[in-house]
Amino acid sequence: MQHIIKKLPLAMIFFSLFLFAGFDSALKKQKFLSPDEAFGVTAVLKDDVIKTKITIADKIHVYDDDTLRYKIVSPEDFTLEVQRPPSHDFDGDKVFEKEIVVDIPVKDITSKVKGNYTLEIAFQGCSESGICYQPIKKRFSFEGEEAGIWDKIATLAKEGNTGKIVDVLINESSLFILFLFFVFGLLLSLTPCIFPMIPILSSIIISQHSGRQKPSVSQAFFTSLVYVLAMACTYTIVGLVAGMLGADIQAGMQNPWVLTLFTGVFIALALSLFGYYEIGLPASWQSKLNQVSDNAQGKGILGTAIMGALSALIVGPCTAAPISGAVIFISQTGDAFLGAVALFVMSIGMGMPLLLVGLGAGKFMPKPGGWMTAVSQAFGVMMLALAIFMLSRILPGGVTMILWSLLFLGTALYMGVFESKAGEGAMKLFKLLAMVSLIYGIVLFVGAVSGAKSMFSPLGKFTSGTVVQSPNKAIKSSEHLGYSVARLMKEVKASDKPVVVDFGKDSCTACTELEEITFPDARVQKELKNFTFIKVDLTANNDEDKALLKEFGLFGTPNIIFFNKENKYLPEKSLTGFVSPEDFAKHLQNIE
Repeated sequence: MQHIIKKLPLAMIFFSLFLFAGFDSALKKQKFLSPDEAFGVTAVLKDDVIKTKITIADKIHVYDDDTLRYKIVSPEDFTLEVQRPPSHDFDGDKVFEKEIVVDIPVKDITSKVKGNYTLEIAFQGCSESGICYQPIKKRFSFEGEEAGIWDKIATLAKEGNTGKIVDVLINESSLFILFLFFVFGLLLSLTPCIFPMIPILSSIIISQHSGRQKPSVSQAFFTSLVYVLAMACTYTIVGLVAGMLGADIQAGMQNPWVLTLFTGVFIALALSLFGYYEIGLPASWQSKLNQVSDNAQGKGILGTAIMGALSALIVGPCTAAPISGAVIFISQTGDAFLGAVALFVMSIGMGMPLLLVGLGAGKFMPKPGGWMTAVSQAFGVMMLALAIFMLSRILPGGVTMILWSLLFLGTALYMGVFESKAGEGAMKLFKLLAMVSLIYGIVLFVGAVSGAKSMFSPLGKFTSGTVVQSPNKAIKSSEHLGYSVARLMKEVKASDKPVVVDFGKDSCTACTELEEITFPDARVQKELKNFTFIKVDLTANNDEDKALLKEFGLFGTPNIIFFNKENKYLPEKSLTGFVSPEDFAKHLQNIE
């Protein structure tokens, strides 16, 4: 027995070694595969179809959910709708095993983008041994048909990222750049930005010929040409100086004193159109101008040019993405001459509707008399509306609503809303418009008294239910001010979600449209729940504000920039100018 006891420890040692060897062998069998070993991804173009395959190792599966995506990431970013193979249940989840084969018709891609493109396949998988892999993304580049000139223009016309516009400009010929900016100008002429210039120009034509015979086509066109050329020269000079100096000159034109001065000009024009007095050059000046041009065209050339320049500075869309792209192009390349010519050509494109106004004025403008007076008064109302629009950038919202209310009430009275004479035909419609103007004026007045500040929802204080606010409105305005680069980056780094930073200012119309239309939209609100939203007010235009714009390579407002979850700045995702709710919601879906 004693002999056996002495040998026992040695036996236990051998037994332990045997067990350890078996355990070590089991560990080797349990070795986890690397992502490249677990998943093989291929994408091959064959017969106008991209054949993709995800090969999955044994005892590993890929989830059939939102993590499995097929999308184009360049030159545009959009998700592809593909036909997936059937999946099966695994512990309550839908999964794929062995392989995932998906065919993507090339036409689904080339119908949206031209030229070379990049396909991204994203997915997430787990092993039955208990490990889940990090999300995996594989990218494949393909050569596409070279985009034609119209395809390039169509793509850039929808582009809200100034950096991408600059990238295209740098790599294109001078002739293409000039043609591109002319088309941009034509497209901008169809936006609401150019509409206020039409009554301004029309009122100038009317005032120059009020009380006399109606202007000829050549006279009206000459006036329009002077107006458009003055506008184009102003845009060119402003863009050139801003591009060379990197300054936001438009911000300087939003100074309260400047806006008040120009408001006075619009009010003076309105009173002139109402017939209280006539604006014209002194007789001696007109006599000298007649020596240069004919009797009709010489009058008002200086005044017309001044109004064209003022319209470009105050009413024009100086913060639109194409204009910002041109300014950044000038600042980055130093090619001031090409940038200046491009801005001039774009301004001419913007002015095409105004030239058409001149061509049509001589032919379609009513003869002097009652109709001419009515048309002049209508343009007078538009001048007053422009004056209120100017003041809305510096006055409180409630005061602005009172002014709008008075304008609509006064217009209704001017149209004879309480006159007993009913009239016939078109006069009944005229009476109806007067009544609508009266009712809306009353609604605005009641809304202003109740504390409302938006013309879009003047009775918001009286409506029941939850009112959806934009992220901008949800925070006190004082919290938007005083941002520096350091403060902004501190807040960005403190977020565990992607970050949206909205740069705006009080005098920016597009900024107001974003706050009133885009941000409160239910689709946008749903997507913004996944983000940290930061509003930065640049109204002060101080050194810190300028440093912020310079830090991120921006020009003017509105500009919206993005950071991903890792706090990395995404310049390729930046947006400039107004963005519709639908487009903004889709854009947010592509920020990770």
